[in-house]
Amino acid sequence: QVQLVESGGGLVQPGGSLRLSCAASGSIFSVYGMGWYRQAPGKERELVATITSSGSTNYADSVKGRFTISIDNAKNTVYLQMNSLKFEDTAVYYCDGQFVVAQTYRYLDVWGQGTLVTVSS
Repeated sequence: QVQLVESGGGLVQPGGSLRLSCAASGSIFSVYGMGWYRQAPGKERELVATITSSGSTNYADSVKGRFTISIDNAKNTVYLQMNSLKFEDTAVYYCDGQFVVAQTYRYLDVWGQGTLVTVSS
């Protein structure tokens, strides 16, 4: 009913930047909010940043001041601008979105397939 497609991952050197995108499509009536999570090898998935449709944001302490989350409500797309990347930012980054589905008006939580970010020299 609702799909998320992520893009923008890749290999970057420490101190570099990447921009992740996550586009939602399907039977969307409205968006509660969207966010990014990440999972490093051998670790649990953790929150990176979230944003509501009205623009309220929340960041993990580890990324505050380096990462910026934004949302384009017209495109149902969330972005994560990642600057000053560190080795420890290496992980698979997952997009998450909470939606109200059109016609049924049911709440739906959807995850993307993940995109790999590797910070390496």
